[in-house]
Amino acid sequence: MKAQRPYPTITITPKGERALLGGHPWVYDAEITAQSGPIADGAIADVLSAKGRWLGSAFYNSHSKIRGRLISRNANDTFNEAFWRRRLQYAWDYRKSVLSPEDLSCCRVIFGEADAFPGLTVDRFNDILVVQILSLGMEQRKDMLLPALVDLLRADGQTIRGVYERNDAGLREKEGLPEGKGWFPLPGETPPAETVTEIVENGVRYRVDFENGQKTGFFLDQKYNRRAVARLARGKTVLDCFTHTGSFALNAALGGAKHVTAVDVSEAAVALARENAVRNGLEHRMDFQAANVFDLLPRLAEGPKQYDFIILDPPAFTKSRKTIRNAMTGYKEINYRAMKLLPRGGYLATCSCSHFAYEDLFLNMLRSAAADAGVQLRQIEARQQCADHPILWGVPETNYLKFYLFQVI
Repeated sequence: MKAQRPYPTITITPKGERALLGGHPWVYDAEITAQSGPIADGAIADVLSAKGRWLGSAFYNSHSKIRGRLISRNANDTFNEAFWRRRLQYAWDYRKSVLSPEDLSCCRVIFGEADAFPGLTVDRFNDILVVQILSLGMEQRKDMLLPALVDLLRADGQTIRGVYERNDAGLREKEGLPEGKGWFPLPGETPPAETVTEIVENGVRYRVDFENGQKTGFFLDQKYNRRAVARLARGKTVLDCFTHTGSFALNAALGGAKHVTAVDVSEAAVALARENAVRNGLEHRMDFQAANVFDLLPRLAEGPKQYDFIILDPPAFTKSRKTIRNAMTGYKEINYRAMKLLPRGGYLATCSCSHFAYEDLFLNMLRSAAADAGVQLRQIEARQQCADHPILWGVPETNYLKFYLFQVI
């Protein structure tokens, strides 16, 4: 470095340097070999190689195993409010480029590291922004960031009535942060009284409970995968497994399916899916069951084939490397059962939202399930998450959703 910078420094191992140069933004505690002195948690520190090469600037947190989270690889950056406003503008401009105008009303506005906001998620549901913060550096700057984001969107003609924080995630403990949820106080504004709103995605209307729903209230990453299912569903009898709030089932019904059966183990989820069907006037072509899919599929095999299109959208079966083997066993079981239930020429939509169920593992599982079921798969499409959840090369954690459409022959 030729000029003196105003930030403390941390020096990292060659292994840590290789990871950063490969595009990954995290510095783990075991990779730090030295630091210039005491560093306040949440403060910005410069990251140096063992030979003193400047590698980037990062949020520092001594409470976390992820000791540093890179926010910039540009040595000329100054981390003032103007810098963060530019970052917010970049993220919104990207969404405007990759999404159609009607899809901007419900989308992921900020996707953490993929948008260079480590630990920050912002989902838009109509006129509400729902925020989850999983890093101390973002938590300390939210009083500047969130009003700035609201200002940016309103200046672009978007209606935003409030910002709701869903900081009830256990991962916050690893950052030394408390859990909680509630309205973020926008200066001079009174938050809405209700914590539900309505969105329209692919022409389907949903009631979103962003206070109590999973994660931020609704899963936006399958937006265009649902649209692909709708195109394929016309005239078919569909079984949607792990339906949650009914999104794939509703898209199939709206797409012209003859009949759709939606199944979820949660009574509450089934009730909400049924309510969404009524909201869209689709209840006459749909039925709903509260059942464990692992029990239901073997029972269905005892009778005649009822379905010519089965959708498998399970929750993440693994959230760590330690449980991958058990997860793949679970994925194989439901895929094998679905393949056996389908007639020749039937269709299968199958996916995994677990980052740790790597693509090669998932594909090998599907090959094994098909072999055991005595069928061959004809691939129609291989898809990933919607573009508002961008995949940042070098950061495998951002590449998590695998989605396939097959014909069983």
